[in-house]
Amino acid sequence: MATHLITGAGSGIGAAVARRLHERGDELLLLARDAGRAKELAGRFPGARTLVADLADPDRISKSLGMQPMPDRLDSLLHIAGVVDLGPIGDLRPKTWHQQLNANLISPAELTRLFLPQLRAARGHVLFVNSGAGLNAHAEWGAYAASKHGLKALADSLRQEEHAGGVRVTSVYPGRTASPMQAKVHSQEGKEYVPAKFIDPESVATTIVMAIDLPRDAEVNDLTVRPGR
Repeated sequence: MATHLITGAGSGIGAAVARRLHERGDELLLLARDAGRAKELAGRFPGARTLVADLADPDRISKSLGMQPMPDRLDSLLHIAGVVDLGPIGDLRPKTWHQQLNANLISPAELTRLFLPQLRAARGHVLFVNSGAGLNAHAEWGAYAASKHGLKALADSLRQEEHAGGVRVTSVYPGRTASPMQAKVHSQEGKEYVPAKFIDPESVATTIVMAIDLPRDAEVNDLTVRPGR
């Protein structure tokens, strides 16, 4: 039975991945931003363990996790949580930059650092759910795209550093996916949100589970997923 630590399991892609792994009997550790969210996740996924740490405050993650029981080994660390806030670069204040860089880049880096010993022990897998914005930046997406371009660099560097020890690293780049984040984006863009036009989170979950289940003789480095309609 594999053990997975998942961020963003409360909705969208993260919830779809958590359901898949929970249904097949894997052990889940679900990261929650506070105790209330942890209780909610524990109710949705009976038997799963929860850890509390706020990705908005990466400087406190180590202290928060240091007061909670940690696993001895970890088969996968799935970075799926993320935040987005659009706007022209000329209008973006430091607070908006910090919010997105903290949650989308610095906290994944810190979580990876903290759990590398357990991942090395298991010859495990680190998977980053990136974004199409991590490959191409567009107007008003500057802060979010910067955080996701940085996430790609983090994954690429980590892969080279840990490959010899057997830790696999994958980046998944979904296009627009039907999720609460997409609803927020459409609201900021002033557009009508029609979920049926976008990728179902279950489809992205399929690609993630495929990547972590791949036999040890192979590794998916980068996987781009685009709407099929």
